[in-house]
Amino acid sequence: MKMILLRKFRVLILMVFLVACSMHIMIDLLPKLERSGNSGCSCSHTPSEEPQNWAKQSWPNKHTLRILQDFSNEPNSNVSSHSLDRLQGAGDKKQSLRRMEMHVADRKRPLIQDAAVTKNVPPKGSRLSALFDHPLYKRALPTLTDEDTLFNVNTDIRFNPKVADETEWNEQIGVKELSPTGELTPDSYPNWLRFHIGINRYELYARHNPVIDALLKDLVTQRITSVGMKSGGTQLKLIMTFQNYGQALLKPMRQTREQQTPPDFFYFSDFERHNAEIAAFHLDRVLDFRRVPPVAGRLVNMTKEIRDMTRDKKLWKTFFISPANNVCFYGECSYYCSTEHALCGKPDQIEGSMAAFLPDLALAKRKTWRNPWRRSYHKRKKAEWEVDPDYCEEVKQTPPYDTGTRLLDVMDMTIFDFLMGNMDRHHYETFEKFGNETFIIHLDNGRGFGKHSHDELSILVPLSQCCRVRKSTHLRLQLLAKEEYKLSVLMAESLLRDRLSPILIQPHLDALDRRLRQVLRVLAECIEKEGYSYVVEDDLQGEPGTEPGHNGPRRR
Repeated sequence: MKMILLRKFRVLILMVFLVACSMHIMIDLLPKLERSGNSGCSCSHTPSEEPQNWAKQSWPNKHTLRILQDFSNEPNSNVSSHSLDRLQGAGDKKQSLRRMEMHVADRKRPLIQDAAVTKNVPPKGSRLSALFDHPLYKRALPTLTDEDTLFNVNTDIRFNPKVADETEWNEQIGVKELSPTGELTPDSYPNWLRFHIGINRYELYARHNPVIDALLKDLVTQRITSVGMKSGGTQLKLIMTFQNYGQALLKPMRQTREQQTPPDFFYFSDFERHNAEIAAFHLDRVLDFRRVPPVAGRLVNMTKEIRDMTRDKKLWKTFFISPANNVCFYGECSYYCSTEHALCGKPDQIEGSMAAFLPDLALAKRKTWRNPWRRSYHKRKKAEWEVDPDYCEEVKQTPPYDTGTRLLDVMDMTIFDFLMGNMDRHHYETFEKFGNETFIIHLDNGRGFGKHSHDELSILVPLSQCCRVRKSTHLRLQLLAKEEYKLSVLMAESLLRDRLSPILIQPHLDALDRRLRQVLRVLAECIEKEGYSYVVEDDLQGEPGTEPGHNGPRRR
């Protein structure tokens, strides 16, 4: 009798275990079935279809997410993030490389995107094409060594299709994309990784690299699989993870194209504009700096691509329906994250800028530097450079500005910021591997293009105090002031490539020409006062394709 009872008890325990396992599997698969059922249409629904029942919905289930990129430990850095993985514990370099290899397990997704841009592609005879054919835009880089590239493809990054343990993988990618050892070739990597591999001591990307156009298309078309809030910063920014495991930083639209910064706003409380991030990338490329990570505009479905894709409960709980029956949310941040400053769609579609992430800090560390001409960020106090006309002489004697090209890089950044009207350049970053002999990364440009009717001359103080500029920069500025290469026309043509075109209204484009003339006027005054050889650093001398750095800033 006891044996029968014992067997019945064991059978009961086994049945309970099987039922629990079945329920767990069904709960895990239910959201995937819902998404697959809705995948046939990416169009927006009317808010009355679903959001009215939000209060009855429970918090979405967690799913496995492999995030390959993680972005900065500096909260003031744009295109930087504490990724969702860091909430569970920071990973080391070995873990980051492992996450990068895991992307090959997804055999259903193509790795290479078509480099063609589908909207408003300028004709071959365009002014932009003529500009990029100019000799000033064709200078070759010095020969790159392993010390000059951010990654060594043969040792730092290697993808092995066997990691996925998928029998159909080799059939998916084809024989041509495999090396003799059976590994993927660099040309078959996803576009975000090919962008990372191309970073070197002198530039974020090459002038005519087709991967950049392909990456811009990815930022607009790749399916979003995960959303999280970026920690730090004054305003809401979202980390978007794509189906190919690339990541981007989304800045949602807060102002229309026509709105200007209110006259009573301080520079540190101004809105961050999504169209300014997009325009900054194009301006940086037209100026041939190539120091802004690729940015593209995207129309985002707030319900299907943000709310339904986030595992961040704090973000998810801030969604609501406005009195106008539009979907809104506000997230968490220092400024403008409240019901009164909510981001609302029409009815659930919202514009945003998608900025491609730089490599994970575990793979490529970056150093953050305080801008010598940083503003006080105080309502009444002024910074030292605002009251001391000889401030630049002190900067010239301070490392890293006393040697190398760093001071000239700051002058380039000054010109870039003045053309945009950006007063919010408190820090900048460089890649640690390259030491002090490398370019400045132009991050966080959302507070540019705020006032087309006002030129903030204080942004030009570093240039007027130091009176230093590269010859290549000076010649390009003079070229862009000519009628056949007019900066505003080139910018308008370049911005037509973006899906959210028009990005800038005409008054902002006209302001670019006006500000360019002011930059050239300041440089002309410097040359008249100090002499051409003192002001203009000749980086075009020597053999073609070389760019020797000067021994140090010249002093009076």
